[in-house]
Amino acid sequence: MLELSINGETRHFDAPLALAQLLDRMELAGKKLAVEMNGEIVPRSRHGETALNQGDKLEIVVAVGGG
Repeated sequence: MLELSINGETRHFDAPLALAQLLDRMELAGKKLAVEMNGEIVPRSRHGETALNQGDKLEIVVAVGGG
């Protein structure tokens, strides 16, 4: 079981995940967003290769348009 902190909320997953897979499960794939993992920004180009590990802390911010 993989335990992650996402935007301050503890979430559990039953399999190892890459960051891109997590975003897909959260229905965020393809959206304009920024991801910080353990205090470091993860570039979009590295989402597919970035493995998530037990206890990782993620902050995900989705850009919202409007005026």
